[in-house]
Amino acid sequence: MTVINPRRGPRRRHVLEGLAAGAVLVPSARATEAPPAIPSWMQAQGADVNAHPYGQPAAFEAEVVRERMKSRTLTAGASFTPLQHLHGTITPNGLFYERDHGGVPTIGPAAYRLLVDGMVDRPMIFTLSDLKRLPAVSARHFMECSGNSGTEWTKPTGRTVQETHGLLSCSEWTGTKLEIVLGIAGVKPGAGWCVAEGGDAAALDRSIPLEHALKIGAMLAYAQNGEALRPEQGYPVRLVLPGFEGNTNIKWLRHLELRRGPAMSKEETAYYTELLPDGKAEQFNFVMRAKSVITYPSGSQKLDGTGFYEISGLAWSGSGRIKAVDVSVDGGKTWQPATLQGPIEPICLTRFRLPWRWNGGSAVLQSRAVDETGYVQPTLKSLVGQYGLHAHYHNNAIQSWQVETSGDVINVHA
Repeated sequence: MTVINPRRGPRRRHVLEGLAAGAVLVPSARATEAPPAIPSWMQAQGADVNAHPYGQPAAFEAEVVRERMKSRTLTAGASFTPLQHLHGTITPNGLFYERDHGGVPTIGPAAYRLLVDGMVDRPMIFTLSDLKRLPAVSARHFMECSGNSGTEWTKPTGRTVQETHGLLSCSEWTGTKLEIVLGIAGVKPGAGWCVAEGGDAAALDRSIPLEHALKIGAMLAYAQNGEALRPEQGYPVRLVLPGFEGNTNIKWLRHLELRRGPAMSKEETAYYTELLPDGKAEQFNFVMRAKSVITYPSGSQKLDGTGFYEISGLAWSGSGRIKAVDVSVDGGKTWQPATLQGPIEPICLTRFRLPWRWNGGSAVLQSRAVDETGYVQPTLKSLVGQYGLHAHYHNNAIQSWQVETSGDVINVHA
C-alpha cells in the first residue's frame, strides 16, 4: 500500500492511524510501469472495442465464478455465489446462485404460457406479452436456498464463504405483481393457498399461503438486474416471493392453481421440512430468518501482515430490514457495533463494515445480525438445541472464522 495523500477524503482518525501504521511502500514488479513513468498499456492501442457485443469480465478476474456442487447427475444440483469476491450488495446475473431439480429448459418467449385456474372466477392463460403489458414494478430482494449453510450443522465443512453461504444472492427484480394477475382472474371466496408449478422436467411445485404471498408483494418477474432473466434463473418468468426460502420462488412458472389447502406435494413433505429431535417434522417454514456472515476476512483468505484491515460482510432477513450488526474478534466474548452501509432496504442484503487492527495473534471473527422485528441471529449451539444434529434446512447460526498467527483464515465452530 502506498499512501500518497492521507488527508484526502473523509476518514476517521483511528482508520488513518491504522493505515499509516500498516502502510508500506511496495515497489512495482516492473519499475518502468509505475507512475510517473508511462506504462506499456498506454503506449499502444487497446483491445478491439467491438470484440464482445455482450460485456465480459476482466481476464484477471477469471477465478470469480460460481462453484458447482458435486452431484450424481448433470441436470440436478446447485452452484454457489463467490461472496468473498463481491462488493456492495447486488449479485451480477452471471454469478447468481443456482438450484436445479431437472435441468434448465429452453422456453422461447413466443411459446411461453401461464395457466391460472382453480378457485378463480375466470380461468385464464397469459402469454409473456400479456404479462409485460401489465403495470410493472422493480424491487431489490435477496434470495437464499433453505439449504444454505446446511453442511455446517455438525462440523465446519466449507473452506470458503462461497461453500458455507454461497446459496445466497441479491438482485433487482422487475415484473408484475401477483395480485394484479389474480385480480384479473378473480379470486373465489375460500381460496387460501396458491400452488405454483415450474416448467422444468421436475415440474417442481410448492404451496404458498395466498394472504401471505400478497402481503409480501409476490411478483411474476421477467427481468433481473435490468435484463431478461437468464435461463438458469427461470426465463421467461419466475415467481419471486420476497423473504421466502428459495425453492418457493418457482422458476419457469407455468401454472398457478388457487385452492383451499396446500397440495402436500413431494417437495413439501419429503423435502424442505424441519426435522425435530423427537422425530417429528415442521412444514411450511417459509421465511428465511435473520442471518449474517463476514466475507472479509473469511475462509481460505490470508492476511498480509499485521496492521489495519476492514472487516466486511453481509446481513439479511426475510422479515424486513436489518437493524444492527455486531462483530466480535474474540469468538463472541465481546461485541462491537458495525457500520451499516446504505441503502438499508427490506428483505435485501445489507453490507456492514468495521475497522480492525490485527496484532498478529489468533482471533475468531463473528457477526451477529438483528432485524427490525428484534430477532437476533442465534449461535449454532442454541440452534442445535432447538433442532438437533439431523437438521439441514434454515441454518442461520453465527459463522466463525479463525485468523491464525500465520494470517491464514479457516472455518471453525466456536
